[in-house]
Amino acid sequence: MQFEFSSDKTYDIIAIGRACVDLNAVEYNRPMEETMTFSKYVGGSPANIAIGSSKLGLKAGFIGKLSDDQHGNFIRQYMADAGIDTSNMVTDKEGHKTGLTFTEIKSPEECSILMYREKVADLYLSPDEVDEDYVKQAKILLVSGTALAQSPSREAVIKAVELARKHDVKVIFELDYRPYTWGSKEETAVYYGLIAEQSDVVIGTRDEYDMMENLEAGEGENEDTINHLFKHQPNLIVIKHGVSGSYAFTKDGEAYRGHAYKTKVLKTFGAGDSYASAFLYALINGKDIDTALKFGSASAAIVVSKHSSSEAMPTVEEIEQLISEKENQ
Repeated sequence: MQFEFSSDKTYDIIAIGRACVDLNAVEYNRPMEETMTFSKYVGGSPANIAIGSSKLGLKAGFIGKLSDDQHGNFIRQYMADAGIDTSNMVTDKEGHKTGLTFTEIKSPEECSILMYREKVADLYLSPDEVDEDYVKQAKILLVSGTALAQSPSREAVIKAVELARKHDVKVIFELDYRPYTWGSKEETAVYYGLIAEQSDVVIGTRDEYDMMENLEAGEGENEDTINHLFKHQPNLIVIKHGVSGSYAFTKDGEAYRGHAYKTKVLKTFGAGDSYASAFLYALINGKDIDTALKFGSASAAIVVSKHSSSEAMPTVEEIEQLISEKENQ
């Protein structure tokens, strides 16, 4: 199966939601309490996916809200330099600040993040700041789950999805579940389900789908998930199972498995965003789902071997080289 996109669009992908600052520990193999130096990068799942997509050669745009300060200026400039259209990244005028994410790298298997997300600018994007003329220029609208956690960002995303549906823009929902942003599991399940049912493609980990279905982690079954979602808009569902690889299911009954590529892991964060950007790159360029799964897995393997998320997003050549090396072993 190949996925069809409108050809008469200005942008390959427009992402909406969180753009923040990542502060990644420079000192490895120690707890955050003992870490004294951090390196600054742009972060946030939709921002990372837009950056990764642009680095792969896609024409990307972004809808979001930035703080009116040095951190907001840094994000805007970085994304513009990465080739992303920032014309619809609005500046907050009410004093809300940029979200900050500190990372801890105790070992390749033991990484954690500490997020500062209280009253952050990206969650104050309002529906009247989502421009219909901009949304309709995209082949893909990329939505991440975090933007649904609070109002008015929640309503802004719902409006963007409605506009995408109106103008033949494919909606891609990257679940991106962050527990500390949400009030309750029930609230998460309501809004995740609402957007997933209106999306063309849903991408997430098995644990994130469990959260969407209001189940305990590990309780959910892929078959139950796809049986429910395929009664609605989605035509393609991707469920990631970590080192066990990822699965893609189509509404017409096809199933695919992508294997995880083993690599030297430095840290675990950033894998999902790099996976999504490369998977979508492959779909937009007419590659089949098997190849798209390989692109996603290879991109994730490259990013977890490097220090940053956004800065480490690979090129097409790097992805194809890794796939070739692994398949010739």
